[in-house]
Amino acid sequence: MKAKISGNIVCRRVSAAKGQWKEVMIMKKAYRRIFTIVLDSFGVGAMEDSPQFGDVGVDTLGHISESVEEFKIPNLQKLGLANLHPIRQVKSVEKPLGYYGKLREASRGKDTMTGHWEMMGLWTKKAFRTFTEHGFPPELIQELSRRTGRVIIGNKSASGTQIIEELGEEEIATGHLIVYTSADSVMQICGNEETMGLENLYRYCEIARELTMKDEWKVGRVIARPYVGKKKGEFRRTANRHDYALKPFGKTVLDTLKEAGYDVISVGKIYDIFSGEGITEFQKSQSSVQGMDQTIELAGRDFHGLCFVNLVDFDVLWGHRRDPVGYARELERFDVKLGELMQVLREDDLLILTADHGNDPTYSGTDHTREKVPFLAWSPSMRGGEKLAESENFAVIGATIAENFQVEMPEGTIGTSILNKLK
Repeated sequence: MKAKISGNIVCRRVSAAKGQWKEVMIMKKAYRRIFTIVLDSFGVGAMEDSPQFGDVGVDTLGHISESVEEFKIPNLQKLGLANLHPIRQVKSVEKPLGYYGKLREASRGKDTMTGHWEMMGLWTKKAFRTFTEHGFPPELIQELSRRTGRVIIGNKSASGTQIIEELGEEEIATGHLIVYTSADSVMQICGNEETMGLENLYRYCEIARELTMKDEWKVGRVIARPYVGKKKGEFRRTANRHDYALKPFGKTVLDTLKEAGYDVISVGKIYDIFSGEGITEFQKSQSSVQGMDQTIELAGRDFHGLCFVNLVDFDVLWGHRRDPVGYARELERFDVKLGELMQVLREDDLLILTADHGNDPTYSGTDHTREKVPFLAWSPSMRGGEKLAESENFAVIGATIAENFQVEMPEGTIGTSILNKLK
């Protein structure tokens, strides 16, 4: 008996009467909806090349576990997370509900855009530029000052909350413009909503995005960072952040899904990461808990296609701020919402949980960490899972989604589907 596969159709030769053979077509299992949730920065151990990125012995999940006494994540446990990676407080389970494995990153980087773009098939061979050590070049700062009409202050690598505490009063009093960077390929611009105004802040960021398209100044994202308050101790960043990201350098699986007429719904900062390319509907989130609530609400709707979610609080609130206890508590809050989502998913839904990089909250500095990421897959129609072989790239996710919906991987992309393994 022989079989050949094309898309979701299996053509199988079976015996017929009088020694004859006939070919019958059997539909492989296809999911009507796929929910892909990215736990931003949730790494599960160092990549083999992590020392090249300045990361030695990093392990986001492992070190979070070592930093807390209690760690209650029963739904992640059921899906096989503790089978995938040892967790001091959480036992592995004999029969995980889902399929579990680790993904290595092929691209040269450890940032948000590189990780998400690779999930959808793009292999970034050259890392985005960073300006962590010395700030942005004087020529760029001078041109930004000339175009905005404001004196630039800051221009260094800093925590967003700390630099507002340091320079917020000066910005309010003088009208100067706070510009800073981080370990990522990013230019961030702060503005007080009450004195500068959101529209002005956004306009300055648009100018900065135009300037940083030059090769020697090119950054992955320009981010508007609005805040409110009048003096130190009262400053608070608001939810009106806006990212001005580079467009993906090629077509992704999101584009082919949209072109084929499928729904591609994004939650959180997915829309910004892909500059809206390939998205049919988007919802911004003010927190990871809200992002999960939005996802649960979307699960109650009838759509056909992909729901792509980013939960950023793990990274922004706890990873960069080097707070392993806060990270653990955020994971516990997520686990509760995960249980609620699992209750409302349908038999023909597929849930994929993953991450875009690591951010070990016990490591030195405030940068992302070069790590492998988890891959957990579950559907209510599954009757148990098993361990998957470690993948050489994140693009296994996009390739699996593409095969499920019978769309072609765009030209020049990477990734091999494992849809046939998710039984």
